[in-house]
Amino acid sequence: MTAVTADQSVDQLPRPTRLSEVKGWFFTADQLLFDWFLRQQQDREVPGDLLELGAYLGKSAIFLGARLRPDERFTVCDLFDSPAEDASNSKEMAKSYATLTRRAFEANYLSFHEELPVIVQGLSSLVSEHVEADSVRFAHIDASHLYEHVHGDILAVRELLHDRGVVVMDDYRAEHCPGVAAATWQAVTGHGLRPICLTGTKFYGTWGDPEPYRSALLGWLAGRGDIWHEVQQVNGAPLVRLSAKGAKEPAHPVSRHRTSEAERKPAAAPVDRQPAGAARSAAARPAGRPVASAAPGGVLRRVAVDVLPPLVTRALARARQRSRAARG
Repeated sequence: MTAVTADQSVDQLPRPTRLSEVKGWFFTADQLLFDWFLRQQQDREVPGDLLELGAYLGKSAIFLGARLRPDERFTVCDLFDSPAEDASNSKEMAKSYATLTRRAFEANYLSFHEELPVIVQGLSSLVSEHVEADSVRFAHIDASHLYEHVHGDILAVRELLHDRGVVVMDDYRAEHCPGVAAATWQAVTGHGLRPICLTGTKFYGTWGDPEPYRSALLGWLAGRGDIWHEVQQVNGAPLVRLSAKGAKEPAHPVSRHRTSEAERKPAAAPVDRQPAGAARSAAARPAGRPVASAAPGGVLRRVAVDVLPPLVTRALARARQRSRAARG
C-alpha cells in the first residue's frame, strides 16, 4: 500500500455517508442494469466472480461489492498511484485522474464494506496473471480510454469471462474517447462479442448466447413504465437501447458512517402548528367540536373552545351571562 502523503492524512480521507457522496460517473440506468444482470445471474445460479478494470474512487465498485455472493471473489485492477508505462497513458492519467489515490479508494470502499476486494495495482494488462480463465460472470471495463489499451482489456476479459458471463464497456460512445468506441465495435464485428443492450454511457454484451438475457430484459422492461426502451438491429441481431431518466435508483449499500440519529430514522411527518395544549387526539375531542388548524404562514384560522386556557373559558362564560342578564 502506498504511503499517506501530506495531503492525504487519515483525517482528510473520505468518509461518505451515502453512495452519492462518492465521486464518479455511475448513472441511474446503469445502476438499474448492474442490479438487474446480477440478480438474473443469481436467480439462474450463474456461477463466477466479479471483475472491474478501472475503479476511479470506487463508486461502481462499492455497488458491485454489495452484490457479491458468499465464496465469490471480487477483483479490482487500477493504476491508482502507480506511474503509467507509456507517455500517452501517463498524460491521460495526469489530466483525468490527478486526485486518484489508492488510499481514497480504500477509504470509500471500507465506508460501505467490511473487507476490501482483491486489488491489483498496475496496468490492466496484468489482470490475467491474477484472475483465472473462465472464472468471471460479470466484468466492468472502465480503465484507459486509449484504443490500444482498451482493445487489450477486451481481449483479456474475453479469456476471463465464462460463456454465461456479461461484460460492460464504459464510454463506448463518448466524444472525448473515440478509442473506446473503436475497440468496442471492433470486438463486435471481429472478435465475437455479442451485444445485449446499451445506455447512454455503457455497452453490455457477452461472448455466449445473448438471447436468454435479452428476452428476460425485454420482459422486465415491459413492466417498467419509468424506463424507455427500443430494439434496433445491429450486425444482424437485436440490440436493446434504453434510458431511465426520472427512474428511481436501486437499493444502495449503507455507509458505516451513516450513524447520526437523523440519518437512521425517517423524517417525521409534518404536523399542523397548534397552540400549547392542543395535542389531544381526534378520538378524545367531542363530536362536532372544531379543530385548531393553521393557515399559510402559520396564522391560526379557527381555535376550538376546548383548547383555550381555563381562565379564558371561564371569563367568556361570565361575559355571556352578564350579556344575557342585561338583555333580560
